[in-house]
Amino acid sequence: MDRYLPEDWILPALDDGNRDFFTSGRLALQRCVECGTVQHPPEDVCRSCQSQRLEAAEAEGNGRIYSFSIVHHPLGPKLAGSVPYNVALIQLDDHPHVRIVGNVCDPDEGPLEIGQRVRAVWTTVPDPHSDEPLRLPQWVRGEPAGPQAE
Repeated sequence: MDRYLPEDWILPALDDGNRDFFTSGRLALQRCVECGTVQHPPEDVCRSCQSQRLEAAEAEGNGRIYSFSIVHHPLGPKLAGSVPYNVALIQLDDHPHVRIVGNVCDPDEGPLEIGQRVRAVWTTVPDPHSDEPLRLPQWVRGEPAGPQAE
C-alpha cells in the first residue's frame, strides 16, 4: 500500500520499546505478566498495576473508528500538499481498551464515520537512520479479512 502522508514526512524513531511495532508488520502490543493488561504504546511499567514484568502481545489488526479528525490546516510545509487528511483513533476488536492513532487510507470510500469497521494494512518505507525497513500500520475500511491482512 502507498504511504498516506508525504514521502518526506517524519518517521518514528526506533527504540527497544517500539522496534517490533514498527518493523514486524504486526500490531505488536505489550501485556502485563502480573495482571494481564494489554497496553499500547509500550511503557516501562504496566499502567494498571505498575509491574515491570511485561511481555509481547499481538492484535489481529481489526477494529472500529473510535474518533477522528479531518485536518485542513497543515502542521508544517511538508504537509501542505496533503490537506485535508485524517487522523483516526482506532479501537481494536480483540483489545477494546487499546486504541491506536493512525490514518484511514481509503478516501474514495466516502466520509469517515465513528463506528466504521477498519483493518490494518502496512506500507514499507526505508528507515533513514538504519538499514531496517519500517512497516507502518495504516487502516482501510471494511470487514475483517483474517489475521494481519496485507
